[in-house]
Amino acid sequence: MATLELNNIVKEFGDTQVIKGIDLEVKDREFVVFVGPSGCGKSTLLRMIAGLESASSGDIKVDGQRINEVGPAERGLAMVFQSYALYPHMTVEDNMGFSLRLAGVSKAERRQKVLEAARILQLENLLDRKPRALSGGQRQRVAIGRAIVRNPSIFLFDEPLSNLDAALRVQMRIELARLHDELDATMIYVTHDQIEAMTMADKIVVLQGGVVEQVGSPMELYHHPRNRFVAGFIGSPKMNFADVEVLDANAEGVSVRLPGGGECRVPVDGSDCRSGDTLTLGIRPEHLTLDDRGPLSGKIVVIERLGGVTSLYLDADGGEWILVADGDVSHRVHDEVRFSFEPGRAHLFAEDGLALASLERHPLVNVERKENRASPSGNDR
Repeated sequence: MATLELNNIVKEFGDTQVIKGIDLEVKDREFVVFVGPSGCGKSTLLRMIAGLESASSGDIKVDGQRINEVGPAERGLAMVFQSYALYPHMTVEDNMGFSLRLAGVSKAERRQKVLEAARILQLENLLDRKPRALSGGQRQRVAIGRAIVRNPSIFLFDEPLSNLDAALRVQMRIELARLHDELDATMIYVTHDQIEAMTMADKIVVLQGGVVEQVGSPMELYHHPRNRFVAGFIGSPKMNFADVEVLDANAEGVSVRLPGGGECRVPVDGSDCRSGDTLTLGIRPEHLTLDDRGPLSGKIVVIERLGGVTSLYLDADGGEWILVADGDVSHRVHDEVRFSFEPGRAHLFAEDGLALASLERHPLVNVERKENRASPSGNDR
């Protein structure tokens, strides 16, 4: 497979700069996911890697070789789009082998490559069918098979599951993860769905407004978000936020006054904080616990029962909160509840949105504390 390196990539459309100097390294055989809200630049960045858009400045390198002036067909990459773009008059086999046919590959070799791709994608029994006789998931597998037969150095996926229903998206996520393992390939995947990013990626690149907010493994971003944007974007349901007042702070922790009057000491580096400062407290819904003696209280306004867990939406101290409880919780809408959290699970964010460095370590995570106070753009990496 291959490595990819982006050096200070900028993309401008007229006077509008949509990609603002991105630096990124994708290692051989990594599954990297670009994630962010609509308009953040993730698809534009992928299209520049593919050669479908030109970079205004900066270098794009594959295996150390600059490819900015290399045409899309000569880059050795394969892209799978949101739209299947299958030829309706061709069979599955012909669709998958069409690019090889254009390249002058012999019929026998084309068939061999198509059969191997069909085996990997479990399409052997569908090779004689035409696209109209396939389900959405099967059509997307054919589009992926069309990429596999080219034996690309890097696979590029541009929101390939967004046209599928919820059940098929889950199934295809599993199939793509299995495919990555079987092909041992370098893959770059674009999505706005952070659940897709968390479940498939070796490394997640969070983008907003044309800059990289943070790069890291799914659990690094979950436990150690660099700033409030990443904290709110990664995780489902999203993190709860509330303003708190600093009572005391030093390098070993920050004591804050909670909404409702309670107090808590959060194990973060508070060297830059002063008594009276206002910070933002962040706590994930799954880290809140129903507790009759808890320091926070609220009234249940909505209950979502999901089987194994139940999400309680609360009109609580400090605003609206979400609490994920056991699936069999007996509370009803309009009930008043109290709740608490472990201080080591809490996050504190400064006025500029940057996270105060956590002093707690978590399994599966290996990051330097100082990274949490780095530039929010992530381009200092």
